[in-house]
Amino acid sequence: MKCFFPFKDKSKTKRGSRSAPERQSQSKSDSSAVNRATKSSGSLPSPLSIPELYEEKKHNLRVFTYEELREATNGFNRLLKIGEGGFGSVYKGTIRPPNGQGDSTVVAIKKLNTNGLQGHKQWLAEVIFLGVVNHPNLVKLLGYCSSDEERGIQRLLVYEFMPNRSLEAHLFNRALPTLTWKTRLEILLGAAEGLAYLHGGLQVQVIYRDFKSSNVLLDDEFKAKLSDFGLAREGPQGDHTHVSTAVVGTYGYAAPEYVETGHLTTQSDIWSFGVVLYEILTGRRALERNRPTSEQKLLDWVKQFPANSRRFSMIIDPRLRNQYPPVAAQKIAKLADSCLNKNAKDRPTMSQVVEILKEATQIPEPTPGNSSSSSSGSKISNRNQNRTIKRSL
Repeated sequence: MKCFFPFKDKSKTKRGSRSAPERQSQSKSDSSAVNRATKSSGSLPSPLSIPELYEEKKHNLRVFTYEELREATNGFNRLLKIGEGGFGSVYKGTIRPPNGQGDSTVVAIKKLNTNGLQGHKQWLAEVIFLGVVNHPNLVKLLGYCSSDEERGIQRLLVYEFMPNRSLEAHLFNRALPTLTWKTRLEILLGAAEGLAYLHGGLQVQVIYRDFKSSNVLLDDEFKAKLSDFGLAREGPQGDHTHVSTAVVGTYGYAAPEYVETGHLTTQSDIWSFGVVLYEILTGRRALERNRPTSEQKLLDWVKQFPANSRRFSMIIDPRLRNQYPPVAAQKIAKLADSCLNKNAKDRPTMSQVVEILKEATQIPEPTPGNSSSSSSGSKISNRNQNRTIKRSL
């Protein structure tokens, strides 16, 4: 899927081994520090910005040489390539401990394609944001490489390795085993908790801006972790209600008000989460050009099958083979609809989404041969769901 307006790197860097994150974040940090110093002594200190927080935590990231990462991937061997995108390629690699003692670590190494559409600006954003955040449902950045050599500018990122690939792969790749209902909900809950942390767990809000199934990675136990922070932005501060920015993101996931105005808020992430909720329910992508015209856009198609209607079960991923509780499926659809509210202010917060998902995980799955056993309580559950959303809002 394409970006609306991908970044183009127009920055020029001098050759040398000094890291770009240190060079470029320093001016922002100094400026913010001066602003805080000019405030009256009786006022509360303003929260640290993301660049300032990075300055405090950057020592946690390991700075790799290009040769170290070249060796870790056997010369960026094509057989070790595990992903590719506008940014470049991702390789599976093995790094040695800094002191050379102890066991090696399997990692994922993202190598920026200097001729690609996404450039240094997004690489820098990933280093700074992932150098600051710390949550079980966010992928961990282990270090980076910023090297200006005769062969050209080299920008690489080193992450923890996620052996079960992405949610997108397991939802849409028919060669992989079908995700069970329980696993789907657990993945959703983990992703929601990661977003809730970004929206409210730091001194400043972080707007993810690129939530989609391909950015939800899965570890060896299918635990969800959000990846790819190249488009992340700090949220509005003070009296500001939004951040004004160029429109970037993946078609089919971006909130309509953001596409139309460029006004970015945490509610933009909520909309994207609602799209993925329906992907989980249906096993269909947000946009599928190979389907009939009326079914190509997922959100338009599901409108024909409201959660309260008898036709609702027709949208459920057929690979689940009725091994899911209808009440829980309706609950998830209702949650998706609230996330996809045209009025951004009427969407739930991510913390409210987390609570509703926790409730959904407690609804028991039907026993084999009795898939309709849960339907008798659907009316009561629907009323409870409506009360939950209204109370949350």
